[in-house]
Amino acid sequence: MNPLHSIFMAAFFAAIGLVAYTWLIYPLCVAMLSRSFGRTGQVLEAAKRTNWPRISLLIAAHNEEAVIERRVLNALAMDYPSELVEIIVACDGCCDATAEIVGRYADRGVKVLDYPRRGKATTLNAAMGVARGEIVLLSDANTDFEAGAVRKLVRWFDDPAEGSVCGRLVLTDPKTGNNVDSLYWRYETFLKKCEGRLGALLGANGAIYAIRRSAKVPIPHGTIVDDFVIPLLAKLRNGGRIEYEAEAVAFEQSAPSVAAEFGRRTRIGAGAFQSIPLLWRLLHPRHGWTAFAFLSHKLLRWFCPFLLVVALGSSLVLACADTGQRFYQVCVAAQLGALVLSLAAMRIAMPGRLLKPLRLAGMLTSMNVALLLGFVRWLRGRQHGAWKRTQRSAAEAASTVLPEIPADNAIARRPEVPAEPALAVASQTP
Repeated sequence: MNPLHSIFMAAFFAAIGLVAYTWLIYPLCVAMLSRSFGRTGQVLEAAKRTNWPRISLLIAAHNEEAVIERRVLNALAMDYPSELVEIIVACDGCCDATAEIVGRYADRGVKVLDYPRRGKATTLNAAMGVARGEIVLLSDANTDFEAGAVRKLVRWFDDPAEGSVCGRLVLTDPKTGNNVDSLYWRYETFLKKCEGRLGALLGANGAIYAIRRSAKVPIPHGTIVDDFVIPLLAKLRNGGRIEYEAEAVAFEQSAPSVAAEFGRRTRIGAGAFQSIPLLWRLLHPRHGWTAFAFLSHKLLRWFCPFLLVVALGSSLVLACADTGQRFYQVCVAAQLGALVLSLAAMRIAMPGRLLKPLRLAGMLTSMNVALLLGFVRWLRGRQHGAWKRTQRSAAEAASTVLPEIPADNAIARRPEVPAEPALAVASQTP
């Protein structure tokens, strides 16, 4: 065996091994570790609390006139003392009626911050400077909170060691409201639970999370994945744990099309690579389980597209070599066959349980392609922090209903919201 053959063989097995580790072995490891070393957070039941901190609910919006009134009404219906709630909608260069619609609720304590277009990160930084709540909740314009979600997030902050708390997002079909959580989404939720028990939760979900205002660190202009960077940058600068609260539930529509979902994943991919220079210090061993999770769950997964290319390229070279030809020919055929089937699954609607593995393979292939494209966009500086809203019609937004949740989950449906809005208008431009 010549040295070059050994190098290609080592590259092949290393690449395959790392991909298998991040997707299959790491989840098993983190599950076992969380059982052995994880802690169960002890918090006072929301129903037994008598004193609550002042909170600010911050919603960043760009041209969300189709859904923003529904979002404001849902926020006003939160099960939390109204005198302790500040609702802020920060408009990032809205050129539609978003600011005007929100302004109708000024007499109910809703504030509008009407900023020029400058990107979500800068908008959030500015709005955080206006917020007066001890705890700041961040959410999206197309999200509905379960009524008791806020109390379940906020109760964690009795412990001074808590810096951020992430809730659970349930994806719904925009037409029926049915729960459409995929196998992959359940897989990610499982990892969040395990990492949360180890004190190694990585970032939050932009639809529903809370942060102590005193712990908030301004994020760089142009930051793409702000919900990932904000909690982790605060953890780096100030310490503090990031908790996962599965009982604090938010509902959000799934992407309306495969193309929209691919575009979203590409943007997230660019943001992932952009975040590495900000967060690489989390790899230091002093961060314990967080360093382990950041390497295994995030960094290695972000580099999976490159590992898959290395695996295919090295096996192809080895298949054409004089020694060990048959084994590597089979490997090449298996990789190409999996790629073709995955691409077919992405292009063709295939009902039936037997085809679920193909749809899952198609989703994973799409994710890796999006990561690769995201890397290219980040490298070329073509992905910016100013986000584009998902296309949603007013009729679609109004017709969306929330999913039925099993009774044993102890999650109530959102209360009815008022039908007639107030008419006062207020806008604030710093």
